[in-house]
Amino acid sequence: MKSILSSVYRTLFIVGTTAVVALAQTTNVTLSGTVKEAKNKVFLPFVNVTLLTPSDSAFVTGAITSEEGLFTLAGVKPGNYLLKTTYIGYRTRLQPVLVGQLSEFLNVGTLELTEEVAQLSEVVVTAGPEAVAGTMDKKTFTVGENISQAGGSALEAMKNLPGVTVGEDGQIQLRGSKQVMVLIDGKQTALTGFGGQSGLENIPASAIDRVEIINNPSAKFDANGNAGIINIIYKKEKKEGFNGKVGLAAAVGALWEKQANYPTIRPQYRNTPKINPSLSLNYRKNKVNLFFQGDNLYTQTLNKNEFADRFYNDGTVVRQQLKRNRNTNIVTGKAGIDWFVDAANTVTVSGLFSSEKITDRGDQPFFDGTLSERLRLWQFLEDELKTTVTASANWQHKFKQPGRLLNAGFNYTFHREDEKYFFTNILPTYTGQDSFKLLSDENVADLTVDYVQPLPYGRLETGVKFRRRWIPTNMQFFPGLNSPLDVDAGGAATYREWIPALYGNYLIETKRVEVEAGLRVEYVDLQYEVNPNHNTYKSDGYRYGQPFPTLRLAYKLNDNNRLSLFYTRRVDRPNEVDIRIFPKYDDAEIIKVGNPGLRPQFTSSYELGYKTNWNGGYLYSAAYHKAMQATITRISSIVPGSTLIYNIFQNAGRSRLSGVELILSQRFAKWATVNLNLNGYRNTIDAFSVVNLYPVRNTFSAERQQLFSGNVKVNGLFHLGGKLDAQFTAIYLAPDLVPQGRIDSRFSIDVGLKKAIQKGKGELFINATDIANTLRIRREVQGDGFRYVSTDYYETQVVRVGYGYKF
Repeated sequence: MKSILSSVYRTLFIVGTTAVVALAQTTNVTLSGTVKEAKNKVFLPFVNVTLLTPSDSAFVTGAITSEEGLFTLAGVKPGNYLLKTTYIGYRTRLQPVLVGQLSEFLNVGTLELTEEVAQLSEVVVTAGPEAVAGTMDKKTFTVGENISQAGGSALEAMKNLPGVTVGEDGQIQLRGSKQVMVLIDGKQTALTGFGGQSGLENIPASAIDRVEIINNPSAKFDANGNAGIINIIYKKEKKEGFNGKVGLAAAVGALWEKQANYPTIRPQYRNTPKINPSLSLNYRKNKVNLFFQGDNLYTQTLNKNEFADRFYNDGTVVRQQLKRNRNTNIVTGKAGIDWFVDAANTVTVSGLFSSEKITDRGDQPFFDGTLSERLRLWQFLEDELKTTVTASANWQHKFKQPGRLLNAGFNYTFHREDEKYFFTNILPTYTGQDSFKLLSDENVADLTVDYVQPLPYGRLETGVKFRRRWIPTNMQFFPGLNSPLDVDAGGAATYREWIPALYGNYLIETKRVEVEAGLRVEYVDLQYEVNPNHNTYKSDGYRYGQPFPTLRLAYKLNDNNRLSLFYTRRVDRPNEVDIRIFPKYDDAEIIKVGNPGLRPQFTSSYELGYKTNWNGGYLYSAAYHKAMQATITRISSIVPGSTLIYNIFQNAGRSRLSGVELILSQRFAKWATVNLNLNGYRNTIDAFSVVNLYPVRNTFSAERQQLFSGNVKVNGLFHLGGKLDAQFTAIYLAPDLVPQGRIDSRFSIDVGLKKAIQKGKGELFINATDIANTLRIRREVQGDGFRYVSTDYYETQVVRVGYGYKF
């Protein structure tokens, strides 16, 4: 198998010339300015302002100044122009103008006309949005163009995007790091997590318009997340009148067994059904725009099917299987109103509701090393309900000068986690019945104010943000006969967080050079109040005030080639679940526990990028380096005399991640485009020593770990005629580091077909993920006094069909 994967890797590397990328470029820019009389400094109305091409003075666009002397030129494409200003009785003014790629709105300043001979003065103006072709810090992908993942979840829709991988715990990684901040419509919500990401597998892709990947966020974004930001943009039409889209997708997974169960346990899920109806509505008339997006996603999934062999230094061997049959139903609705009060003011009010019901039926048998004797059978039923409610209000004021904006917003999120576990602990001599209940209420309130000022050479951005977050939790244990649960580790705990932040960002562009410099200052006050009767942990918390500078320098070699240099400083604060003091028993003998003594991880990132375009293709490449302090990781340890393994979060000292990313795209014909994404990096964790407090005090030491890893993604898009499109995606993930060990290579192929019908209003699709059924996760972990090897044969192969209709 390894030789096959190695051959595939080499083939993909040679064949590869590109990755699935839909580059979002805004090609239209708005220029504005004012015209005054030079001597008396009064505004001049009805002045003719025209934009011409410098080679032949051909007319591009024009306008007449208002009574206040203000003019606006909209729909200008980036390039070099001549700005011509004419008025009866005054000298014609002619000057060169550069429209760049940094801002959608640019202010050329005040133009003065005089009866005297005009002196030409050079004014350099810039424009354009953040995108790979320009600033190289953001890539944008339209979910509707991702045919091979249509009808799936947000997690599935993103796994074949450049630089994105899905880690062994089902979390998104950017360039080998899962410290990713996930936003919805530019805001953090409990639906995707305020600290570590969550819930992406339960957001229907049908609700998403596009996904933005920001590897080097500017200072206007929160400093959390060293890997960068993924921004999920929900669908929202803005057409006049009534319009919308209705869709239905159905699927089946786990078409055959990858690995048969150990004896004496309940069957694993096979031929799992999934269904996703969706509805998008929009109504716009006069000053009001109403919008709604609703989805219901029901899935059955073989969520986990992990076989693990544990070997202890005293010769003990334990072989186990952890199988989870999961039923999930999530209902999501987002609705709101845009009220265009007048030409200068817009108010938007929206709300989001999500209800996620999860039922897990798990079996975990434990055998001796020869599988001849079952030592124990741990069965459980998880009954969990997650409820999320988000309310947002935003006011935008547009000044007379185009692009000069003031935004003020308030966002509140409530997220309830109501989780119940019922355990049956079957041993040769008795059977015990145990259970616990966890109730967690997350409350987050954000107040933001942002201001944008266009400048003659760029723009200025500044703003403030205040966050108040509090999460009361309560864990109650209900032990049965000879209970293995640590009932003294329960009780109440409350997480409180207060974060005020201030930022400023300045952008400037000349004909060859772009500079974007910013500074964000954040103060964090975190308090964690723990049940005083807890057997191990006491109340803890931390405070800090830190600056987080950002810098981007770009040099334009010519119209088709540019270099960019980035520097950012970011932080990864422990999420509430990372410091949660309660042991989690969904795995009965490899137990996860939080650590309230966990501290933030700070990261300095450096990147050098290069972008070149040619007819029908482009090449984007980047070399990056991240240096982490107080690296957050899980540590596995055992208690002397016991075979139980405890996974506890710790700060493990310094680590580094250095790599190279390559995106190559080529259109070979009008009907065929192939993309390649290569990402290779070296992951290093320095030697460290930490003290684990739970369940008893012990010291863990680890030597320096280092491994070269990466991934290859090849994607082909084909327009086959008859409005039929096809896509294939092949992904190879090289071996990589995990805490105290490594994860083996993984490989999968996805395919899809899409056909437009009903004069383009309708759409049919069919796709299949992991068609060779090769994707599985194998890990090796080496601890102090033990080692274990595990392979997870979870469900990866899914066949979907769907239909959508726009009206």
